[in-house]
Amino acid sequence: MIVRLTGAFLRGLLIALAILTPSLLLPDVGSDVAQVVVLVALLAGGFTFIEYYSQVPSILEFRFAPPVNRLRYFTMFGMVLLMTVYFSGSSLNSPIATLLGTLGSLMASAVDFPYSPVRLVILALPAGSTAETIAAVRDAAGIAYVVALCGLVSFGIMVRIYGWPVRHGAFNVWINLPLFDPTGGGDVLARLKRDSIINVVLGFLLPFLMPAVVKLAAPLLEMNALTEPHTLIWVMTLWAFLPANLIIRGVALNRVADIIEEKRRRTYAEARSEESLQTA
Repeated sequence: MIVRLTGAFLRGLLIALAILTPSLLLPDVGSDVAQVVVLVALLAGGFTFIEYYSQVPSILEFRFAPPVNRLRYFTMFGMVLLMTVYFSGSSLNSPIATLLGTLGSLMASAVDFPYSPVRLVILALPAGSTAETIAAVRDAAGIAYVVALCGLVSFGIMVRIYGWPVRHGAFNVWINLPLFDPTGGGDVLARLKRDSIINVVLGFLLPFLMPAVVKLAAPLLEMNALTEPHTLIWVMTLWAFLPANLIIRGVALNRVADIIEEKRRRTYAEARSEESLQTA
C-alpha cells in the first residue's frame, strides 16, 4: 500500500507540475491567471492521485501496461516545457534555457514547409495579425508538432522493437481498457481493430482539420488571445498532443487486437491437434 500511495502521489505531483510550468517560468503572469492555473493543477493532480491509488480502474487506460502513460506525459510535458522556455526569452538567464531555446528554433524551422500542419496553423490566423504574432504561432506550432512526432516514433519503437505490451507480462484487457466493454456486442477483435483505425485516422487528420475549423469559426473566437504566450502554449499543446494521443491509442489497440488474434490462433491450433490425436 505504501508503494502504491507513493507512486500515486508522485504521479499527481508531476501532472500538477506540468500544468504549473508556464505560470512558474513565464514573466508577467497575472494573479488571476495564476490562481486559475493552481486550481486546475490541484484538480488534475488530485484526479491522477485517486486514479492511481485505487485498485479498481475507472477511466485511465493502459494503467498496468507501462510505459504508455509515461510516454504520453513526457510528450505533453516536453511540449509545454520547450515552448515555455522559448517564450520566456531572456528572463531565464541560464545555459540550459539558451540550449532549449535554440532547440525550439530548430524544431520550428524543420517542419515549416508548404502544406505542413504548421503552415496551415499560420494560415488560420486572422488577416490582420502582426508579424510578431505570426512568428510566435509558427514557432510554437513547430515545437509542439516535432515533440509529438518524437513521441509517436518512441511508441513505435516500443511496439516493434521492445514488444510492448507482452514484454511486461500478460495484458489484461479489463484493467487496461476500463471503458471498453467486451460484452457490448459483436466480436471483440473486430471492435478493437475498428476503434484502432478510427483513432489513427482521426489522429492523422486532426492537425489539418483543426486549423480549418478555427478559420471558419474565427468570427466567434477571440483570436487576439494567441498574442499571450500562456494561452498560445496551451492551445498549441492541445493542437499537437490530442492527435498524437489518438494515434498512440490506435496503435496500442491494434497491438492488443494482434495479441488476441494470435492467442485465438494458438487455441484453435491446439484444439485441432487434440482432436486429431483423439481420432487417431
